[in-house]
Amino acid sequence: MTEQWHHDYAMLALRLNRLATGGSGGTMLIYRGPAEWSAQVAAEPPAAPGALAEEAERLLEQAPSAYLAAQIRALRAVARHLGGERLPLAAYGRECLGLTPRPVPEEVFEQAHAELDAALPKGSGSLAERLHAWQVAHTLEPIERLPELVALAVAETRARTNEIIALPAAEVVECRLVDGVGFHGAGDYEGDLKSTIHINKNIPFNLADLLYLISHEGHPGHIAESMLKELHAGGQEVRFMLSPPFVLSEGLGLLAEEVLFPGDEAQSWLNANIFPRVGIRPDGSDFAAVHHAKNVLWGVWGNTAFLAAEGRGEAELAAYLRKWALYSDSEVAVVLGHFAPGPMSPYLFGYFHGWELLRPWVTSPDRVCRLLTEHLLPADVIVPM
Repeated sequence: MTEQWHHDYAMLALRLNRLATGGSGGTMLIYRGPAEWSAQVAAEPPAAPGALAEEAERLLEQAPSAYLAAQIRALRAVARHLGGERLPLAAYGRECLGLTPRPVPEEVFEQAHAELDAALPKGSGSLAERLHAWQVAHTLEPIERLPELVALAVAETRARTNEIIALPAAEVVECRLVDGVGFHGAGDYEGDLKSTIHINKNIPFNLADLLYLISHEGHPGHIAESMLKELHAGGQEVRFMLSPPFVLSEGLGLLAEEVLFPGDEAQSWLNANIFPRVGIRPDGSDFAAVHHAKNVLWGVWGNTAFLAAEGRGEAELAAYLRKWALYSDSEVAVVLGHFAPGPMSPYLFGYFHGWELLRPWVTSPDRVCRLLTEHLLPADVIVPM
């Protein structure tokens, strides 16, 4: 029965992924199962959302673990959404993510702004203008030099992650500059110990964020997690992205730099190994504090998603992002499309809520190892009050 269940689960995930992405070329699924199953789904007519929801109900009754039951509940919620069900966003998020998303009080953002004010170089202008000036001062030009710098960051983050958990020596990680995508950076584990970090070459790259991004997308973040779970768990991997485990994945991603480079170690490494190559001089800013504030301000995304679900217009959403996330007009233009209500809307909550959930729990290397090798859920990492 278990073998048949896993087959049916994989087919459900593949069919729902095809329906949800609508042939856009995107994906909501990490799939490394038999190629013939994927080919079968690609060749058949798209499934009806109602039929997929019913299949999820059937599989949920026989789920062999709490982890897989959580995946099925998320698949069921998205199938129902595609079939026309419209739960309140918090309730839909709870079905998908295994925790109830909530608006973050704006006082929390005010505290993050105060942290940024202290961390950035002093100067004239608003806090947003000072933040943008700091970003410009650390922007790499030309961006075509980025892959060589990413390679140095990958080597360092791999070495430090290897001190926490053994990594395969034969692993290969490449960097590819891409365009026509909606993300800044993305880590893709392709199997057979090969991975690629894709970086949008149309977005200016702030080298002060180099380790922040590479540790998130690479090690000990997304690439390391996918690779190590494949190696330690064995067998096929079918992970639906809008599900409880990805709250932990994004939380670990945002914590990754802090785990590897406590205190000011990330800034010290950049000052010694990256900035001299590109002529950037220290300016007295505090990178760790800036990145902590940046993690807090991921909560602005969730609040904006709630506003969008209430039917607020783009102008109001853009103003909210400018005020609290401190985004420039060009940054708002890049991200605004992410907030259009749709089946993937709850994913926006995973960043802040995952970071907030994991930060008090990730207190030892052993717990980092568990996140990288075990199938955990948000309920498994709650710290008792």
